[in-house]
Amino acid sequence: MISVVDVRKVFNAGKANEYIALDGVQLDIEKGRITVIKGPSGSGKTTLLSVIGCMARPSSGRIRLSGVSVEGIPDDEGYVETTSLPERFLTQIRRKTFGFIFQQYNLVAGMTVIENVMLPAYPTGEAYSAVRNRAEDLLKIFGLYSRLDAKVQWLSGGESQRVSIVRALINNPSGIIADEPTAHLDTKLSSEFMNIIESLNREGRTIIIASHDPVVCESSVIHRVVEMRDGKVIR
Repeated sequence: MISVVDVRKVFNAGKANEYIALDGVQLDIEKGRITVIKGPSGSGKTTLLSVIGCMARPSSGRIRLSGVSVEGIPDDEGYVETTSLPERFLTQIRRKTFGFIFQQYNLVAGMTVIENVMLPAYPTGEAYSAVRNRAEDLLKIFGLYSRLDAKVQWLSGGESQRVSIVRALINNPSGIIADEPTAHLDTKLSSEFMNIIESLNREGRTIIIASHDPVVCESSVIHRVVEMRDGKVIR
């Protein structure tokens, strides 16, 4: 369970250009389910994913993660509250708990497919051979093994998307966070992406997707759609 408790996120607070991205968001996201955060541009979807995934801190409110073990942090109450944790603990949560799929893919140009896939695993201290073997196995599952040594700038849009999914899985996270993952895909590739999401969910992963794409929001594999507008959850 992920609990978002009265979370606000304010940019440029106290200045003329102050902007309230999240305004008292209250939300529970069930473990092992696929949740879509739906809303127009500027509704706060991406900001909400950022604070849930420990990539940004809320201005106020709390984020609680249940069933997450963080070395050095007691979870006597059954959850870890991430809001005020030092950055080293947030880094640990990001690496072990969440895999991220970005709208722009964020693949590193000039590097090969397998080098991009292995990048998130380097700081964990795991043996290179073990990470390499896991990366190769994942690339086989997603039909990308033949592109293993290809530079990522040579990939098609669909291939780039699948590489970003494999990279998100390299540390075997329990949760996947995807921000507008089908924004650059056609309808066929978007449907294929949702099939992949369904298979990842069947493995027990909790998946949160920010999207306004009907292919995503109206998919039969989605368990819940949360609607946002002007930084608030409206449904």
